[in-house]
Amino acid sequence: MEMEQIGHVSLELPPGEGNPRNSEGAFIDLTDGRLLFIYSRFIGDSPEDNGYAVIAKRYSDDGGIHWTDDEIITTPEDHEAINIMSVSLLRLGNGDIGLFYLIRKGWHDTRLYVRRSADEGESWGELVCCIPGLGYFNVNNDRVIRLKSGRLVVPASYFRMKGESMVDWSSWDERAMLLFYLSDDDGRSWRESKSFHTLPSSRSRSGLDEPGVIELADGTLWAWMRTDMGSQYETFSSDGGETWSIPVPSVFTSPNSPLTMKRIPQTGDLLAIWNPIPNYQLRTYERHTAGRTPLVGAISQDEGQTWERYFAAETEDHSGYCYTAIHFTEDAVLLAYCAGNREDRSCLRRLRISKIPFADIYKE
Repeated sequence: MEMEQIGHVSLELPPGEGNPRNSEGAFIDLTDGRLLFIYSRFIGDSPEDNGYAVIAKRYSDDGGIHWTDDEIITTPEDHEAINIMSVSLLRLGNGDIGLFYLIRKGWHDTRLYVRRSADEGESWGELVCCIPGLGYFNVNNDRVIRLKSGRLVVPASYFRMKGESMVDWSSWDERAMLLFYLSDDDGRSWRESKSFHTLPSSRSRSGLDEPGVIELADGTLWAWMRTDMGSQYETFSSDGGETWSIPVPSVFTSPNSPLTMKRIPQTGDLLAIWNPIPNYQLRTYERHTAGRTPLVGAISQDEGQTWERYFAAETEDHSGYCYTAIHFTEDAVLLAYCAGNREDRSCLRRLRISKIPFADIYKE
């Protein structure tokens, strides 16, 4: 299927000396009309997930066309941690902004925390852990949601240790388990849901990794997760995330790369952004892209039953695109995503923000 590439880049943050990686962020609207974007800025020499990263912010006062320079919010030293990254932003029930991010203290303890801001992101309160049990957990950027009931839902992947060492890579089991964490008091306390799942295949090395979730019009929760089985898997909950169906393959073909989905407030349609399978299957992909190209989008007007209006956000073969954050302005959608290329030596090192007008997505 031929897809037209649409949108234009409003911010490009390439790696550089002393700044080996810029990645994974999230947007939120402020009450004064500005946009706030918060992301992970790596400092030093290492671009790896356990490298030194700070949480930084930028503002836009023109709908995401122009952006201010960085301001640092917090550092690993503030948490006695190795690394902090993978930001989600959410307007909470009392009007506060919730800033969620992973705090990595080691293989034995990597968990999601939330801090609140009552002054539109100028200052942030005390840490609250969203995952009560100790362990290595992953929660992607831009993933935490608030249901119509007010409940907060965190989709997470858990990685167990299969050896005694807490520092040796060989002790880490890369097959992710799927879990969900819930809060019914606006993020002040958290508990694990009743269901957890593994991928029932001895051939999978990924398990059920990097899940996301959305609430459908009838209140059903629909979650998806990346796998190495050629597609995103999906699961459903009819009780607000307490219990979940057995995960099965979805209609989204995909390499082992995350999908992102949100509802367009102006139309009520669902927008999905992901990497489809063809380029991954039909060519020998370069190591730095991991098959994460092209980056495409599609619209569903029937709560995910069918998809149409396919478009390409990025098509370059020698780049990789992943970890997309989605945000809607009055007349466009903003996408923030990793966009590393051959020169960067990894698809994770370069951050890009693109703006796509609704008129281009919905044009006849």
